[in-house]
Amino acid sequence: MGAVRVTAIASLTPLAELDADPFLVDSRSQHEMCAHWARERGYVVTRELLVRGLRCDHGLLWDGVRPGADLFVAPSRRVLESALASVEEFTAECARRGVRVETVGRAEPSYDAAMKARVHRRLSMPTAGYDGR
Repeated sequence: MGAVRVTAIASLTPLAELDADPFLVDSRSQHEMCAHWARERGYVVTRELLVRGLRCDHGLLWDGVRPGADLFVAPSRRVLESALASVEEFTAECARRGVRVETVGRAEPSYDAAMKARVHRRLSMPTAGYDGR
């Protein structure tokens, strides 16, 4: 049997919400948290989704997902609540399809002004080649 394939779910939250909720805006940190979680378990992140209010029956979620071999992971329940239209319907659909759903469960980073500025630059200047590093 091959490695467990992981689909990392991050929330697509508008840049305008950066001051109010920087972690939900910082999709890169959300995906990095999921990737770290997967590496610790010997899993492989094969897809990164960036979504907001997605319905549980949307084909994007299920494209290529193998029951019993794949899983979904998100940094936290609140990321799932932002990314999906209904966490309850999604988890029920996962159970029906035999696919696990996990959350990382680590504390979100605390954002100071400099961190928020980096997120803002990265998200507001992607076509200028700036990647935030």
